[in-house]
Amino acid sequence: MAKPSLREKILDAGLRVMFRQGYNGSGIRDIVAEAEAPQGSFTNHFRSKEAFAEEVLDRYFSHVRSLAAQALEDRTLTPRERLRRYLDIITERLEADAYGRGCLIGDFSLEASSHSERLRRRLADIFVEWRQPFAACIAEAQDRGEISSAFAAEDLADFLLASWQGAILRMKVERGPAALERFKSIAFATVFRESPNRTAEERP
Repeated sequence: MAKPSLREKILDAGLRVMFRQGYNGSGIRDIVAEAEAPQGSFTNHFRSKEAFAEEVLDRYFSHVRSLAAQALEDRTLTPRERLRRYLDIITERLEADAYGRGCLIGDFSLEASSHSERLRRRLADIFVEWRQPFAACIAEAQDRGEISSAFAAEDLADFLLASWQGAILRMKVERGPAALERFKSIAFATVFRESPNRTAEERP
């Protein structure tokens, strides 16, 4: 009888280890120890640490996309409310981790992109894909007159994600939510503020 594959278990373990120790600080021995798997099982399934890290990143991004969909596809909320709901969902999850764990996409962008061209390219593609549902939501808000159309929806989506990543980094340093709440308050009072031209009848 063939032995069961340890591939998924190693990927799950790798996600936990790389969150704790970063890309450079995570060795193959650390990962297989976390997975309680023999070291040879890693090389049986993955050609290199770099290739493994790309799969870990894809697994994490799949989870992030599901969280975005949870907020941005909620038609009981206005587009502007959906944007805020996404940030609140992420804030709740960061709070559950005592503000000590951030976003693996942001962590890899800082650490791995300067050492691995393969991971840099994958991260660039992730940011393009990640932007799309936010840009669509922002465009809908602009079409409804809910927020200003002074900037392109794609540019506002990039601004939102990049600035939010910065707030998460500050949060990790401070081990508290102040940077997250400050960003949300300022962003939704300025860039994403409700259009002053919107009449009371247009509001939900």
